[in-house]
Amino acid sequence: MNWTPLQDISQLQAIDASSEKKPCLLFKHSTRCSISNMALNRIESNWKEADAEKVTFYYLDLLAHRNISNEIAAHYVIEHQSPQVLVISNGKCVYHASHSEIRYNDILQTIK
Repeated sequence: MNWTPLQDISQLQAIDASSEKKPCLLFKHSTRCSISNMALNRIESNWKEADAEKVTFYYLDLLAHRNISNEIAAHYVIEHQSPQVLVISNGKCVYHASHSEIRYNDILQTIK
């Protein structure tokens, strides 16, 4: 699975623009959290190569980039959670889930 690291707030503008053509999935990951590790594993173990054609994947290390997570919450008008997944389409958050609610099949239903 090819994650694009989310390491700069300016990437949010590029994500909004890119999401006009193809949805973007943002995964906010706390590397010290077992629940976050479980959610990441669920996404990666269910991912199929063909999914790369449907969605662009972004990975945010919350411990290294909490400021970006805060900006994501403000920019997409959602409450910060960790772990959290967001689907961005046409510059808007059209789906988000956190903790055990992160299910890859639900994500796929959103991006079809």
